[in-house]
Amino acid sequence: MGIQNDVISRIKSNKELYILILIGALYSLSTALSNTFVNVYLWKQNEALMDLGIYNLAVVILQGLAFLFAGGLAKKVDRIIILRIGVCFLASFYLVVLLFSSNSRLYLVLIGSLLGLGYGFYWLAYNLLTFEITEPETRDSFNGLQGISGSLGGMIGPFFAGYVISSLTGNTGYLIIFGLSLALFVVAVVCSFFLKRRAADGRYQLRDVMEERKQNRDWKRITYANYSQGLREGVFVFIISVFVFVETGSEMALGTFTLISSGISFLAYFLVSRYVKVKHRKISMFIGAILLYMAIAFLVYHVSYIKLLLYACLIALAYPLLFVPYMSLTYDVIGTAREAALYRVEYIVIRELYLNAGRATSILVFMALILLTPEQTGIKILLLGAGAGHVFVYLFMRKVTVRNID
Repeated sequence: MGIQNDVISRIKSNKELYILILIGALYSLSTALSNTFVNVYLWKQNEALMDLGIYNLAVVILQGLAFLFAGGLAKKVDRIIILRIGVCFLASFYLVVLLFSSNSRLYLVLIGSLLGLGYGFYWLAYNLLTFEITEPETRDSFNGLQGISGSLGGMIGPFFAGYVISSLTGNTGYLIIFGLSLALFVVAVVCSFFLKRRAADGRYQLRDVMEERKQNRDWKRITYANYSQGLREGVFVFIISVFVFVETGSEMALGTFTLISSGISFLAYFLVSRYVKVKHRKISMFIGAILLYMAIAFLVYHVSYIKLLLYACLIALAYPLLFVPYMSLTYDVIGTAREAALYRVEYIVIRELYLNAGRATSILVFMALILLTPEQTGIKILLLGAGAGHVFVYLFMRKVTVRNID
């Protein structure tokens, strides 16, 4: 109890942790308001799953490229600037969606690219700041608080957005929600001015850190785990919201779905961050991974809104069990790796490259299955296959031995 109180007091004494959590919360609320509905908004234009594949593939490819470029930039400029560049790209995405509309696939590539660039710059800077501002003793609590703030945004944003969109005719509600997201990103930029500037130096040694996988087995396992994580996230991140809308025909139902999921997730993140200790990390990840795969049973046979709600409840419980210890272990491995302080940018870039490679693989397989098989059959095959990604995350992470945590 004394150790836990000490950790909490150290978090409270570090104002930058609170600012970083606030920026993350603004990001979560903004994306929760809009991103839940962007894929539905695009799907309603032509009701073509292939279009969603093109849009989301553009997102993950440009996100990976943005990480590569932003990593080199982080060696030359303050990462706060990189964070602001990311937020500006994200704001540009909503600006383009607000001002222009088109059914063309070139338009899908354009807006997907803007979003991917925003994600890449934002998450590189945010991950770097998390690594630099937190310590091993405070990371579980920080990740838990970050999860709680994200869950709060996930509760408030989609429900409010669903109500607004359902209450107004045409695309008026969508435009209002996209405008609110734009405003929240502007506030996030303002908050970034309260973070201390950090000097940037050193050469961009991406190849050296990639080669480190041959020497450091824990680092190699982290990269494989991230690729496996991406396999599930690539398609699941957009297909579930489309399922809910197709079953109900209502944005309000989608908002309610997300409200319930995020409410349970909020409680689960709180409990995991409070009670899952370092020695419990691996059993927590095991339980989370199994539950996440079991949840797919609700998606592959006679899908209904009730089954989708049951799926949402189960994954809301499972995600914190897996991700809080998983992310803490990841930062611990990077923190204890060779030349960690000098190469932390490279470690984070390579981690994200593997994650986005997994996402791109998943989306490409999705697009191929849509072309080559009956739509419903292809989706079921993909859900069962890519859905096992988190099980593989656990299988790789269970062998990590950093800092004698077993």
